[in-house]
Amino acid sequence: SLSPSLSLPLSPSLSPSLSPSPSLSLSPSLSPSLTFSLSLALPLSPSNYSESRELIKGHCLQFQKQKKTHTHTHTHTLSLCQNIVNAPSEVSWIPNKHYSGIYGLMKLTLTKALPSHLTKVIVLDTDITFATDIAELWGIFRKFTDKQVIGLVENQSDWYLGNLWKNHKPWPALGRGFNTGVILLYLERLRRIGWEQMWRLTAERELMSMLSTSLADQDIFNAFIKQNPVLVHQLPCFWNVQLSDHTRSEQCYTEVSDLKVIHWNSPKKLRVKNKHVEFFRNLYLTFLEYDGNLLRRELFGCPSQASPDSVQLQTALEELDEDDQCYDFRRERLTVHRVHLYFLQYEYTPTEDDTDITLVAQLSMDRLQMLEAICKHWEGPISLALYMSDAEAQQFLRYAQASEVLKNRKNVGYHIVYKEGQFYPVNLVRNVALKNANTPYVFLTDVDFLPMYGLYDYLRKSVVQLDMAHTKKALVVPAFETLRYRLSFPKSKAELLSMLDMGTLYTFRYHVWPKGHAPTNYAKWRTATTPYKVEWEPDFEPYVVVRRDCPEYDQRFVGFGWNKVSHIMELDAQEYDLMVLPNAFMIHMPHAPSFDISKFRSSSSYRNCLNTLKDEFHQDLSRKYGSAALKYLTAQRNI
Repeated sequence: SLSPSLSLPLSPSLSPSLSPSPSLSLSPSLSPSLTFSLSLALPLSPSNYSESRELIKGHCLQFQKQKKTHTHTHTHTLSLCQNIVNAPSEVSWIPNKHYSGIYGLMKLTLTKALPSHLTKVIVLDTDITFATDIAELWGIFRKFTDKQVIGLVENQSDWYLGNLWKNHKPWPALGRGFNTGVILLYLERLRRIGWEQMWRLTAERELMSMLSTSLADQDIFNAFIKQNPVLVHQLPCFWNVQLSDHTRSEQCYTEVSDLKVIHWNSPKKLRVKNKHVEFFRNLYLTFLEYDGNLLRRELFGCPSQASPDSVQLQTALEELDEDDQCYDFRRERLTVHRVHLYFLQYEYTPTEDDTDITLVAQLSMDRLQMLEAICKHWEGPISLALYMSDAEAQQFLRYAQASEVLKNRKNVGYHIVYKEGQFYPVNLVRNVALKNANTPYVFLTDVDFLPMYGLYDYLRKSVVQLDMAHTKKALVVPAFETLRYRLSFPKSKAELLSMLDMGTLYTFRYHVWPKGHAPTNYAKWRTATTPYKVEWEPDFEPYVVVRRDCPEYDQRFVGFGWNKVSHIMELDAQEYDLMVLPNAFMIHMPHAPSFDISKFRSSSSYRNCLNTLKDEFHQDLSRKYGSAALKYLTAQRNI
C-alpha cells in the first residue's frame, strides 16, 4: 500500500530483508492469475516508518504470477512510477490528522496510479506480518459477489462506535467500520463504477462537517461503504488482527493457527501494550533472523526465457574445473550477492564547486565500533558497504538507531552486501561502496583508519590546488598506526611527528609489510611542505583520493592478499600520477586479526592460489594495457 507503514514479511518463508533476486518463490499452490502490488519501504523496520515515507512514493513493485509455481518481481515502468510520485497531489487537498500525513491517503488513488491492465490487487500496509501463505488471501477474490469491489476486515476497536471518550465524533461507518491495513481491491470493477469521482464526492461531503480525517484513507473508505454497503466483502477477522491501542482483537483468535495477518497499527508499533505482544513480536523478529538466500534456492525454474546475464553466468560456472585446487576462489568471483543499497536514510546535497569527496570503505560486523569515531573525524559524505548476514544486518540497525552520533548523520550511505560463500569478497564489497558514492571524488580507505581532524576540508582544497578535474592524479594520504587502543589523537602534523619520535606511533606496517607503504617516502614527508610525486613500486598499496570514475577493484581477489595492491597497479597502468600530500595523515587503530589473514598464514593452498590469481591478473593487465604493463610482471618475478 502507499502508506508510511512498516515491515512486510510476506509469509513464514520470506524474510523482510528482501533484496532483488532472479525469482521469488511464494508457494506452489498459488493461483494461476495471481497479481498483486506492493510498495517497497526501506529499511523494512518497525521503527523506521517516518524515514521511509519519501521512498514509498517512488518504489513500486509488482509480483506477477508466472505459469504455475513461481512469482517474479518486476519494477514498474518509468511512466507508472511517475504516476505514483504524482499521486500525493491527488489527495493533498484533504486535511488529515493521522500521523501518516498525506501518504496515508494515497491508497485512494490506486485505480489511477496502477496500470489499467491490473484487474485485482492486494493492498497492504507495511506494518503487517504475514503468518500464512498470501495466496490464501488472494483466493478470497473468488468469493466476491458480482457487485462487491472491496474486501476488508472489520475494525477491531470501538473507534467508529464513538464511545472511546467524551465528545468523540468519528467519521460515519457501517457498524464498527472497517480497517484498511489489508484490502482486496477489484480495480476493474472500481473503475467501472467511477471510483475516482465517488470517493472524492464522499470526502467533500463529509469534510463539510468533519473538517479533517482522523484515520486518513480509512475514514473515507468507511464513509463510502456506509453509503454503499453492497460493495464490500467482509473478510474473516484473522486476515487483519489489529494491535491498535484500543484493540479488541483477542476476541478474534483462540489458537495460534487462527492467525493469518498481524497488523501493528499503533503509532507505538512493536512497543504497543497488549497481553500477547511478546508472542507477536517474537514472530516478527523470527522473520528478521531468516537467511534471505533461502529465497534464491529454487529447484525448478519457471519455463521462461533466461536473461543474457544469467546465461552468461551459467556458462561461466559450467566452465569451471571442480578439480582445480583454486576452484573455490574462482567460484567466489562468480557469486551474485544480494545487496541492499541505502539501508538507512540518506540525504546528500551536492556542493556548488564540484570538489566534494566521499570517504569510501567496507567493513564487517567485527569492525562496527569504528563507525562513530570515523563520523567524528570526517564530516563529509561517507559510502560504507557492510558485509553481513540477515541477522547481523538487524543487529547493525539496532546499533545505528541507538547511536546519537550515527542518528545525526544523514550523509552516510550504508549498503548491505549479504553473506554468501566461504570467503570475504572484499573487493566486491569495496566496489559496492565505490559505485554508490555521489561526489566527483572519493577517498578510498579502510574502516580501521581514523583520518586526521580537518582532512575533509584539506583534501577538497588539494583537489583544486592539483587540478584533479583535468589531470589523472591519485592523492596519497600517508598512513600510520598505533598499537594502543586508547590514543590521544594528534591534532597536527607536528604533534604526529613528535609521537612518531617517541614511539607512540609508527609508519603503517613497517615491521610486517614495509613494501606496502615504503614508496610514500616517510623521510621526505617529515619535512615536505608541498605535494610530491612518487613512483609505483611492487606491492605499493597506499590510500588515495581519486576521481569517482577510477577503475573498480578487481573482484577475483577475495579474503586476504593483493586486493588493494592490484588496484594501485591498475591506476599506475592508466598513468595516474601518485602525489603524496604533505599535511595529510591517517592512523590505523589496533584490532584482532581477521579470519582471512589467519587462513592465509596457515594454509599453503590458500597462498598458492593467491599466487595463481596474481599471475592471471598480470596476464590480464598485459592484454588490457599492452607492453607498458609488462613492467609489473617483470617486477613481480624479480621479487
